[in-house]
Amino acid sequence: MTPTPAEKRKSGNPATQADINLTVKQQREQKRQEKLAEYQRQLAKRRRSKLVWWIVGSTAGLAIVALIVASIVFAPAPAPTYERGDGDGASIEGVETFSHTTTHVEGAVEYEQTPPAGGEHNAVWLNCGVYAEQVPNENAVHSLEHGAVWVTYNPDEVSGEEVAELEAQLPSTYTILSPYPGMDTPIALSAWNAQLKIDSADDERIGQFLTSYWRATSVPEPNAACTGALDGPGKQ
Repeated sequence: MTPTPAEKRKSGNPATQADINLTVKQQREQKRQEKLAEYQRQLAKRRRSKLVWWIVGSTAGLAIVALIVASIVFAPAPAPTYERGDGDGASIEGVETFSHTTTHVEGAVEYEQTPPAGGEHNAVWLNCGVYAEQVPNENAVHSLEHGAVWVTYNPDEVSGEEVAELEAQLPSTYTILSPYPGMDTPIALSAWNAQLKIDSADDERIGQFLTSYWRATSVPEPNAACTGALDGPGKQ
């Protein structure tokens, strides 16, 4: 009769049997230790995984916050806003005022002022905005009739940062900014029947002029549009 494994592990010698029992216990303990070590490895692996995802999540969150902060800090300043003016800026030092007709004509017009500040003009107005090239007088004057302020600069005297400084002071609507070669002044601000000539973009009278003449209620067509018509050359 073949002995069972349990019987094989038994010995008639007490000392030998004790060694066998000890070996079995050691094997059991070894297996238990191996299971415990594997559990600890798996636990450590899960902890590392959680730590990695926490770091990734935290880094991504910080990156998003940094992007939001950067978008706020480095975003361009919003265009200034003004209430509609009353068209009375005669008290502003250096402002000249005129009296012009509002007739629509075809072809070129000889204007009394350079740049013009009112008078006969084309039946199509110039869309307000920023232009990199000189725009047609006759269309720009029509925009003045609608309440726009036309800011012109001599490109031989004003360029780069100073042009950007001018643009930053203008509302986003009802203004035209364009070069005007040959002017007798570095910068001119023109509205219907009013004009101010200045030397630099940091002149505080720019804001005063806009306060008085931007979308002035006194122009011939105070509620007319400054979009939806002609884009001049170099429209940005």
